[in-house]
Amino acid sequence: MTHKPDNFPALHTLRLDLVELTAGHAPGLFRLFSDKQVTEFYPVYPFANEEDAVTVINMLAERYRRGEGIRWGIALKGRGDIIGIIGFNGFTRGHKAAIVFALMPEYWGEGYITEAIKPVAEYGFSHLELQRIEAEVMPGNTASGRTLAKLGFKHEGLLRQWIQWDGQCFDADMYSLLKNDSI
Repeated sequence: MTHKPDNFPALHTLRLDLVELTAGHAPGLFRLFSDKQVTEFYPVYPFANEEDAVTVINMLAERYRRGEGIRWGIALKGRGDIIGIIGFNGFTRGHKAAIVFALMPEYWGEGYITEAIKPVAEYGFSHLELQRIEAEVMPGNTASGRTLAKLGFKHEGLLRQWIQWDGQCFDADMYSLLKNDSI
């Protein structure tokens, strides 16, 4: 990561705190990724227990330390429990990053992901010197597509057999936001 800070960068919005994931967030991450509604369009094995969540938290921390990605926990302002995650799964320095996000179903439709994407995109453009942020959305995930479009992401088209997961290939709708686009 270009200009990786010594301390994990917390981001804040009117209603949300975007925080570093720690072992204390394992129960929330387990709830998130053991929910079939969440994992329907998110290529991850549904978690079987909290140990799965701890393993992922450790893996994400290591990816951050190596400068390969950054993932925040999404928490309601002033609360410690996470209701989702957001961040960059991978990136090319000075060029592009893939944004990913997931939210617990009971918080869908409240504008939380829209609110969280803004500071994450701004962080990517200003601190990681990105020129492009892209999002791969599996067909059928219309809510994510609408959210991205509302924020100014452009739908570039369907990428056939773009995502390989668990021995299968899946199509993906590609959305992008460029540094000079307004969010």
